[in-house]
Amino acid sequence: MIRYPIPMVPGPVSVPETVLNAYAQNYGSADLESEFLSLYNQTESKLKQLLGTQNQVVIKTGEGMVALWGALKSCLQPGDRVLAVASGVFGYGIGEMAKKLGAQVKTVGFAYNETYHDWKMIEETISEFQPKMITAVHCETPSGTLNPLEKLGEIKKRQEVPLLYVDVVASVGGTPVLSDEWQIDLALGGSQKVLSAPPEMSFLSVSPKAWEIIESIAYIGYDALLPFKSAQKEHYFPYTPSWHGVAALNAAADLLLSEGLDTVFDRHVRTAAFTQERIQAMGLELFAVEEAIKSPTVTAVKVPEKFRWADLNNRFREKGLVVGGSYGPLADKVFRLGHMGNQARMELVQQALEVIQQVL
Repeated sequence: MIRYPIPMVPGPVSVPETVLNAYAQNYGSADLESEFLSLYNQTESKLKQLLGTQNQVVIKTGEGMVALWGALKSCLQPGDRVLAVASGVFGYGIGEMAKKLGAQVKTVGFAYNETYHDWKMIEETISEFQPKMITAVHCETPSGTLNPLEKLGEIKKRQEVPLLYVDVVASVGGTPVLSDEWQIDLALGGSQKVLSAPPEMSFLSVSPKAWEIIESIAYIGYDALLPFKSAQKEHYFPYTPSWHGVAALNAAADLLLSEGLDTVFDRHVRTAAFTQERIQAMGLELFAVEEAIKSPTVTAVKVPEKFRWADLNNRFREKGLVVGGSYGPLADKVFRLGHMGNQARMELVQQALEVIQQVL
């Protein structure tokens, strides 16, 4: 396997030694040992701080999509109305996921290089459509954008929408996520982005209203949320948990909290600003339009017209730099620098930018 000395992929990110050490141990049976339950509870407490919530946090074995699908399946029935507020690959994708489950989906769509605005239009659509659930994405990693959620939460509360479902996979830990303040019922995260843990775990906060709906649906698949409602109290999980994965997630959350969230957020803001300033100084163009909110965890850059992405990617790799391409309509048009978590370090960003400068 090739190891690149300048890792800047926006997930899965490079894993710190402390987290690797927590993962790479022999553990007992999570179903039998009280130490696992204690570890799970400690990890939940730390994730609550990162998610800005007092609600129960469910920790699931499986990459972030397990939580994204499980939350939809646990809360929706065919015919339920879902409003997808979308500005990128994942926002539109979640709407498609809900359609696959038989939901009636209406999309309030923005361009891939924009962030949420036109709140009047959003509220009017919600008022007319009367959805059971609103879906949104905080950080659209393929676009390098960060959507504002506070106003969306205010509208959700004002319009008395039962559920607000938000993908915070690429933002949690790197920028404030205030789930309770923003009226988020299901805040969905993953281990492999800012938390810088192996891509094995997902987690989500679940509000009391969400639990009511989950109990009424009673979905029983592998990714179901319902069994987790009482799993800690009864020390009875629906499948064998990954003790290794929870241990790594716990260590990763501890690193962020020990550094101090304000310090962590500032580190991400500074590395993002430096990256975006240098990229533009090279004559490259950011993908997001000027008025869009740029993400502090990932920067998306337009592939210069004189280059093919495949060639550019190979030339970066020859010099030890690995970055991310993009997806869907942005494939081969955009490349991305993941200055998130363990990679939000000025010295690493500087090395990456020097390679880009040399190649160009």
